[in-house]
Amino acid sequence: MTPRAGSIRKNMHSLTIAFLVLLLTGTVFRLWLAMRQKAAVTSHRAEVPKPFDETISLEDHRKAADYTVSRVRTGMLSEVIDTALLLGWTLAGGLALLDSVWRGAALGPLLTGVAVIVSTLIIMSVLEMPLSIYRTFGLEARYGFNKTTPGLFVMDLLKGLVLMLLLGIPLVAVVLWLMNSAGELWWLYTWFVWTGFTLFITWAYPAFIAPLFNKFSKLSNVELAQRIEALLDRCGFRSKGIFVMDGSRRSTHGNAYFTGVGNNKRIVFFDTLMESLGHEEIEAVLAHELGHFRKRHVTRRLIMGFAISLAGLALLGWLIKQPWFFSALGVDAASNHIALLLFILVVPVFVFPLTPLMAYLSRRDEFEADRYAAEQSNAHALISALCKLYRDNATTLTPDTLHSGFYDSHPPATSRVARLSELAA
Repeated sequence: MTPRAGSIRKNMHSLTIAFLVLLLTGTVFRLWLAMRQKAAVTSHRAEVPKPFDETISLEDHRKAADYTVSRVRTGMLSEVIDTALLLGWTLAGGLALLDSVWRGAALGPLLTGVAVIVSTLIIMSVLEMPLSIYRTFGLEARYGFNKTTPGLFVMDLLKGLVLMLLLGIPLVAVVLWLMNSAGELWWLYTWFVWTGFTLFITWAYPAFIAPLFNKFSKLSNVELAQRIEALLDRCGFRSKGIFVMDGSRRSTHGNAYFTGVGNNKRIVFFDTLMESLGHEEIEAVLAHELGHFRKRHVTRRLIMGFAISLAGLALLGWLIKQPWFFSALGVDAASNHIALLLFILVVPVFVFPLTPLMAYLSRRDEFEADRYAAEQSNAHALISALCKLYRDNATTLTPDTLHSGFYDSHPPATSRVARLSELAA
């Protein structure tokens, strides 16, 4: 028996058992849901379901089914790899080994903590890269969606790394300094820092971060711009502008989104979406996005995120004082930075059962935004736009009910169109 294996057996704390049971049970459950999704999509591959049979061809429907099944298979592989890596980082001693290497450099508590956290994140990104490359240049390319060149892929990675270092290192340093120096209430002060950082990123993203990766141009079609301005006036919405993003540079997928807070709000359409939809359909899609704003979905999600982070940090404030928290998860040398890493890695295992609740709340918001769009624009136009988006993005029309209820942030196509049809009537 190796020393590490002996240590694991010695530290079979109740937390270790709970972690293993929930991790392995959750993994098996997710794989089972994935197999259900594959079976449901494959069994309906031969026929376009009503009411889409007049707008989506059988060829497009089969492509969506095959694309969904391919994505599910890749997701299953990713699931197994993620589970193995999590066990490697924790019980198998990966974090402990990396921590011991940096401790040997004698950098001091703060710099050692920053180095351990940043290097862990970089290693994680490197380990995830092969699957990311396959998704982009294998799966997405096979179905005609990928437009990303190898050079652009590498440039995106480098930009992401630089951003992570520029924004992440100061944040990690401040958090660790608070953990080391701010006393019993460090978790509360850290929460204030995290909240401020989140609000800053949400505000800065549309104007300063997103343009580093994509080009954004003002909407140039005068007729469409006037139509949209009239909709914005009806909805009482003010923004920094309506922008078209060069999404086609990386993918043929189409989308639209609302981003930013305060005086930095933007409405963004992918250029692929603009090419696919008519003016009335674009107006309907925008009305849906404005529905999220008018119904305060964005604000509510931010507040919910802040509340969850406060509860999480308070819990970490208690766990960090418990020696068994470290030993039960494969670490012998307790430290603030290791506590933070362990918490980030392990918490998703314990909160996974809440996934369907979060998905339900998101679907409820989507239905509410659809209702608002039907009030402010043409519901039939929104249905038509959704059908085109389902077709162009190869979205399955026949997901497994349980899989969809557990994961999907948007309602299934049939449910969504049925509700919009009722509103239109």
